[in-house]
Amino acid sequence: MHCGTLRKPNMAAACARSLVKVGCAIMESTALRRPGNGARLPGNADSQVSRRFYYGGGTGSRAGLLWSVRAGGSRALGCAFLFGAGVGLYHTVKFYWAKQQHLAQEQTQAPTKGGPSPSAFPSLTLYQYQTCPFCSKVRAFLDYHGLDYQVVEVNPVMRGEIKWSTYRKVPILMVDENMQLNDSSVIISSLKTYLVSKGSSLSDILRCYPEMKSVNERGKEVTEYNNKYWLMLSEGDTAAVYPDKGMQKEEMKWRQWADDWLVHLISPNVYRSTGEALASFDYIVREGKFGTLEGFFAKYVGAAAMFIIAKRLKSRHNLQDDVRQDLYKAVNDWVAAIGKKRKFMGGERPNLADLAVFGVLRVMEGLEAFDDMMANTKVKSWYRRMEMATRNHQGRSQLSR
Repeated sequence: MHCGTLRKPNMAAACARSLVKVGCAIMESTALRRPGNGARLPGNADSQVSRRFYYGGGTGSRAGLLWSVRAGGSRALGCAFLFGAGVGLYHTVKFYWAKQQHLAQEQTQAPTKGGPSPSAFPSLTLYQYQTCPFCSKVRAFLDYHGLDYQVVEVNPVMRGEIKWSTYRKVPILMVDENMQLNDSSVIISSLKTYLVSKGSSLSDILRCYPEMKSVNERGKEVTEYNNKYWLMLSEGDTAAVYPDKGMQKEEMKWRQWADDWLVHLISPNVYRSTGEALASFDYIVREGKFGTLEGFFAKYVGAAAMFIIAKRLKSRHNLQDDVRQDLYKAVNDWVAAIGKKRKFMGGERPNLADLAVFGVLRVMEGLEAFDDMMANTKVKSWYRRMEMATRNHQGRSQLSR
């Protein structure tokens, strides 16, 4: 809106400046002669000026009128140009200030609801791997809510794109290039809180998700975040987001289930056999950011390594020999939790659990595991509704900022 407002005054001002230049040129001219006699307008304003303002062909009609003006007439004509320029500048300034006052009035009278305007919302940059389920969760959230964001694909070998960060995992979301959000669930919870609540700054909201470092059972330092499945809302906002009893606890339970269980079924299923491992890494190399040599080694060496790792993951998470059965059961448990009377776990619209599960499952698209899941479970109808909801940004109308 601001760009459209300023364009007309700028054009008018440019025209006024052109009139001033032409007027001065004419005033400085002592005499104007017909072309062909060697005379020119001062300041190299000869045929260029005549073509610009009097284009009509040859020396006839309006062009002939210009070249027949004498010295006294030229001064009068110059004054006319200068007078026109002054009037133009006056109306330019008048138009500009009137528009600015109108814009200010619109901003003060703007309603607090109805969705954020793209210019008012902070700029977002997502550092990610395209095939990472946690990154896919964040993209599903941003797409559903219709938020504009830039994607930086990180090279999974060198990770040079995030060398500036002490946090070395993805996803990372940068807000206005100066605020860093880590961990997919924290990113989603804090942004949702910011979108729903009024008057809360994102930096204040982030303080509600403190970072906690600990050492896991394998002796590795891990970073966790307290409260990451909670939305930090007032009583009124909580009642608006979760109108039915138990909705909030149900959403939090299944968001955690997606992180703690469902996501761990992906690797054992997409690397189940050597053929599936090769197909999966072929997809990863195509979609990711790899150099030619890196891509070659990632596809063949990576596929072999992940085939072995998938076997270890199967043992660690006590999966069945046929890991597809664990995937089928998990997906059917999810569909059963939604029930037959709801389109989504959120009811008529997806909630954060819907978006999390959809984001995790989506990374298998195009692979054998995904096709088997769609053919052998009851998830297909819900999944297609989720595709449409995120593609059409159906969550945009729910925003209050």
